[in-house]
Amino acid sequence: MANTINDTAILNAIEKSQIRTDLPEIHAGDTVSVHVKIVEGNKTRVQRFDGIVLKIRGKGLSTTFTIRKDSHGVGVEETFQYHSPLIIKIDVLKHGKVRRAYISYIRERSGKSARIKTKQPKTEISK
Repeated sequence: MANTINDTAILNAIEKSQIRTDLPEIHAGDTVSVHVKIVEGNKTRVQRFDGIVLKIRGKGLSTTFTIRKDSHGVGVEETFQYHSPLIIKIDVLKHGKVRRAYISYIRERSGKSARIKTKQPKTEISK
């Protein structure tokens, strides 16, 4: 019997080579700053998008995350591919403490009610 090449094994190998490991782990409720490469004509520049992570969807190479920010009183949402080569870096500014995987309720809120509690880092008690 001849060696047969498994299509899923080939796809998994290609996907594994394109997955980025240099980006931090983010969760819903985190406040992040995403540095994205923007191409305008024949020029490229890096633009920062700061906001709260609303949701993370997908698995593997197709992982996406949605960020929301308020810009001059108007809510702006942007969805990014997590493993995209256009993302230069992601800075996690605050880790939010939320009990949902998709915090869509933040859209209807403004002011104090739109705040998300910050996770406190775990400290070890020394004796």
